[in-house]
Amino acid sequence: MLTLSFVTGTEPGKWFHRFRERTDHGGLVTIDSDDALAELLDGRADLALTRLPDARVTDDHHVVRLYGESPGVAVPRESVFAELGEDVAAADLADEHVNYRIAADGTVDVAEVRVGLQVVGANVGVVIAPRPLLKVLAKKQAVPLGLDDPGVPHTEIALVWHRDGDSEAIQDFVGIAKGRTVNSSRQAAPKRTAREKALAKQARRVDKGQRSGQRRSGGASGSGPRRKKSR
Repeated sequence: MLTLSFVTGTEPGKWFHRFRERTDHGGLVTIDSDDALAELLDGRADLALTRLPDARVTDDHHVVRLYGESPGVAVPRESVFAELGEDVAAADLADEHVNYRIAADGTVDVAEVRVGLQVVGANVGVVIAPRPLLKVLAKKQAVPLGLDDPGVPHTEIALVWHRDGDSEAIQDFVGIAKGRTVNSSRQAAPKRTAREKALAKQARRVDKGQRSGQRRSGGASGSGPRRKKSR
């Protein structure tokens, strides 16, 4: 049995389906959480699909980064921004009240994003957060748009688990999340040393020479004048 917590703003349903379909580890229990890492740290989950950066992740954890998230901005549905439906530049928000924004260190408080979106839904201000998160939470109360602002940190989604809690089930899920198919090997082929590469190259040359010699020998035995058949 594998228990996995996944942070709000991710949609790992296809991975869940493939894990249940392809593996036999006693099933999969999933926990949808605003703080997936807390579920791992408290022992309620074996594996967390969480948002980085997060200072709680240490050298005691395995971390597999899966993809990055671009920042976005949620605007009121009746705003000019929503009407245009285009990416918003930082300068365009100069006069807007920001109810929430990604912290300078890149951390995101999902609960605070929810609160900020309620204010945006009342036609007041904007919220700056990872765009995938805004798409999930905005619903009908706000419109999520792209944000062109180099000053806003980008975030990442990663799989995190305890080094001393590694298991076959975790490795199988990691492989599925990274795109491993049913026919692919779990472990990549080991890299060969320079000496091994040289020996392999030499062996190919010898094999090629032997095949060439066999072809020449075969050609010689088959050549020569053909005698007429006697009547």
